[in-house]
Amino acid sequence: MTSLSNTNKKKNEWLEWAKAITIAILLAFLLRTFVFATSVVEGESMEPTLENGERVIFNKLIYFVKDPSRGDIVIIQRPFKNYVKRVIGLPGETIEIKNHNLYIDGKRMEQSFITEEAKLHTGSFGPITIPEDSYFVMGDHRAISKDSRNGLGFIDEKDIIGRSEIIIYPFSQWSITR
Repeated sequence: MTSLSNTNKKKNEWLEWAKAITIAILLAFLLRTFVFATSVVEGESMEPTLENGERVIFNKLIYFVKDPSRGDIVIIQRPFKNYVKRVIGLPGETIEIKNHNLYIDGKRMEQSFITEEAKLHTGSFGPITIPEDSYFVMGDHRAISKDSRNGLGFIDEKDIIGRSEIIIYPFSQWSITR
């Protein structure tokens, strides 16, 4: 009897392990598909905040709960490439850049996330009003950023697929992105 009992015990143990592994894989798949994903920063347009080659985890669920906010670092989905940019202007706002300063609805905005050098490379732009359900985005390295000023245009809300949350690679650079 003990031999049969031990065999059943081992069989049950393997079955429990198989269930646990299956649930773990399914949970990882669901989290990766619907909640978190990774993206690689390509290029220098987000320096100094994000550098070329860094890998970030982005939150895919956040914009089902709330709208993008000014200052969010977002992942923008395009047919052949995803872009990582910062939300500068919200739907209905008027953007203007003059004398190296950003104005939103006529009010001068502080941009603590860019360097003074980057600020000096921000040329004049606008004024232009952002359509409803669209956003105006820019890279933090203004001189070389392909963004809403020069190539990406206004970003439809549906094209923003997540908010950057954490730098995970290189490991020495682990930090929260903001």
